Amino acid sequence: MGKPTMMRRILTTDLPALGIVLLAVGPFLWMLMTSFTPQDRLAALGVAISPANWSLENYLRLVSRTSFLGNMGHSLIVAAGTTVLGLFVSVTAAYAFSRFRFAGRRVLMMQFLLVNMFPVVLLILPLFIMMRRLGLLDTHAALIIANATVAIPFSIWMLTSYINAIPRSLDEAAMTDGCSRLQALRRVILPLAMPGIISTGIYIFITAWNEYLYALTLGGRNVRTVTVAIQTLIGEYQIEWGLLSAGGVVGALPATILFLIAQRRLIGGLTQGAVKG
Repeated sequence: MGKPTMMRRILTTDLPALGIVLLAVGPFLWMLMTSFTPQDRLAALGVAISPANWSLENYLRLVSRTSFLGNMGHSLIVAAGTTVLGLFVSVTAAYAFSRFRFAGRRVLMMQFLLVNMFPVVLLILPLFIMMRRLGLLDTHAALIIANATVAIPFSIWMLTSYINAIPRSLDEAAMTDGCSRLQALRRVILPLAMPGIISTGIYIFITAWNEYLYALTLGGRNVRTVTVAIQTLIGEYQIEWGLLSAGGVVGALPATILFLIAQRRLIGGLTQGAVKG
């Protein structure tokens, strides 16, 4: 009786779950192994699966022969700036949508979702013309503004749903004690909404870090992000897969580390804010 149940669980749960994990993690593991495989061995024998045959050759070439570290600095400035701008606009707008009732509120909330249905390429030409007239082409500000146009609508929708779960009585109690509306937002709502704010910040940062189309169109020689820099590693007649894989691994590290660090804070914030009075 026990063995058929165990076999059924293995066939219906364990094996499908293992297959999904392999499909999700497999390409990244292959990229990691490729990045540690020397170029001559990669061309002759293929990817070195054993760590004993690994080498840092591709990473050393990436640092010494390219400006990849500088490109990562540009990506960090753009992603961090987009996160700060996006959170400032999203938190204040979400609080207004959650606590006030005004004409067109439902229509605007619906548009925040609908705007994500359209490809971002539709905004390329208007944004390019605007940035050129403002003299912002090939600057960090251009990419921060462009990325914010994509991230803010969905972020407002996310945070509005989270703030709606916080009782209005807390705002009223704070204002009864002498707080202004902004003070109630800063002292009461923001601490309780911190798990949602952290989640939204991670979403904005990763969206801006991985963005390619705006970085290619609005950036240039002065501001070149990681996604555009990785594309430049593809040659006209050949592709150095080791160098390209090393760039992919290094480019993915900041977003991965940020998620791992923020994950603990997110769980802690959820447990602290579980009781909202």
